[in-house]
Amino acid sequence: MSHAAVSPVLVIHGGAGVIKREMTPAREQAVRAAMSQALHDGYAQLKAGKSALDAVAVAIAVLEDDANFNAGRGAVFTHDGTNELDAAIMDGYTLRAGSVAGVRRIRNPILLARAVMEQSPHVMLSGDGAEAFAQSIGMPLVDPSYFRTDERWQQLQKALKEDAAKKPHADVETARHFGTVGAVALDAQGHLAAGTSTGGMTDKRWGRIGDSPIIGAGTYANSGCAVSGTGWGEFYMRTVAAHAICMKVTEMRVPLKRAAAEVINQDIPSMGGNGGAIALDAGGHISIPFNTDGMYRGWMGADGVAHVALYGDEDDGTAELPVPAPAESSAQP
Repeated sequence: MSHAAVSPVLVIHGGAGVIKREMTPAREQAVRAAMSQALHDGYAQLKAGKSALDAVAVAIAVLEDDANFNAGRGAVFTHDGTNELDAAIMDGYTLRAGSVAGVRRIRNPILLARAVMEQSPHVMLSGDGAEAFAQSIGMPLVDPSYFRTDERWQQLQKALKEDAAKKPHADVETARHFGTVGAVALDAQGHLAAGTSTGGMTDKRWGRIGDSPIIGAGTYANSGCAVSGTGWGEFYMRTVAAHAICMKVTEMRVPLKRAAAEVINQDIPSMGGNGGAIALDAGGHISIPFNTDGMYRGWMGADGVAHVALYGDEDDGTAELPVPAPAESSAQP
């Protein structure tokens, strides 16, 4: 029985959190344009016959270069006024993975995470060591000032004032959960990949690391499922959220949408956390569960159209997605 060729799919997110219809039209337009650009550039890789891994890395790098997202250039500030970036990437076909945490001079952490996977014997490198590895493979370092944006600096000042007043963060969701970026992709060979990149939490202390660079927590892919999470990282770590979704799909045969909803909208909130995720299975089914006001999200499939949505009440098109036929049913007798 010959299997029909797989239609490639790319799904991206730019973070979940307090996303209300209050941003300026210019800001909203810039965010939508960046999401659309990431989808087009990533999908072009898939169309050219490149791997899911290539699509994920390219799409995330576009978002890392845009200051509207809490990753790369737009990373938030730590309590000490520095930027510490985390990223991970995973190849579902081989289960190879690469990750970096707490880097301060890497323009595109997702590309360094991929280099860790492909050019080192390790999975996860952190801080100065990760940057020394970057230099050893010829990846240029940027001056930390590259990451300094006035908007993020003001967010830190506000958080520090609230610290001093012993007030909980008034905009705790925005301060903490906003803007992680990620991508999941299915290529023409039927292989899946996932990646996530983040600047972490505003006002984070003591070298805090979230779920994004932790394989299985915020990022995971295997032969049947790929997931990138965004939300309150501590809860994604405690539930091993991305891995939990994929195990339900591949081992327990739970449909993707149900598997993702059970973890993101039941397990995590029951413990006091919140957030969202993008998930994709080997059949090309997409799931984008979230339990926050909104989530920057987008996807592109065979129609070559970039579908982008930001708000919770906005139709992102996934509800009406055609269910892909099983490969067997299109086999020639």
